[in-house]
Amino acid sequence: MREADERAALAESRRDDPIRHAEALGDAVSYRRDDVPSQTLRRLKRAEFAIEDEIDLHLLSERAAEDLLRRFLGEARDAAHHCVRIVHGKGLHSPQGPVLKGMVERTLSRRADVLAYASAPFALGGTGAVLVLLARRRPGESRPARSPFSQNDD
Repeated sequence: MREADERAALAESRRDDPIRHAEALGDAVSYRRDDVPSQTLRRLKRAEFAIEDEIDLHLLSERAAEDLLRRFLGEARDAAHHCVRIVHGKGLHSPQGPVLKGMVERTLSRRADVLAYASAPFALGGTGAVLVLLARRRPGESRPARSPFSQNDD
């Protein structure tokens, strides 16, 4: 009986599902707006959308990374990109932990143009990166004018 249990456990460990593995560790992130089908989020988690642009926020301060992220997302949407990758790192070398990861998640969850986001599959950065689906601009929709004093994008 014990040998059968060990064989079953070994077989299960060989069926590598990086999404389930990251979620089991508790450090994977995901979000979808209520109007976005759950199937879309599953496809995003599997990287079934073409990644059209990416940014790496490693080695930046939280403030600099947030400013760059906001600009990047605005420019990606202006360029009609639907799926982008944001590399924030895992925070393994930071005494405060994953500071950039938390900032990225907060920023994305507050933006109206973000349809969904999820931790990337292992081959694309795993829990050190997120894939983001952006809303497409409607025909005739222009980017709103920005005040130089505004803190919000889109």
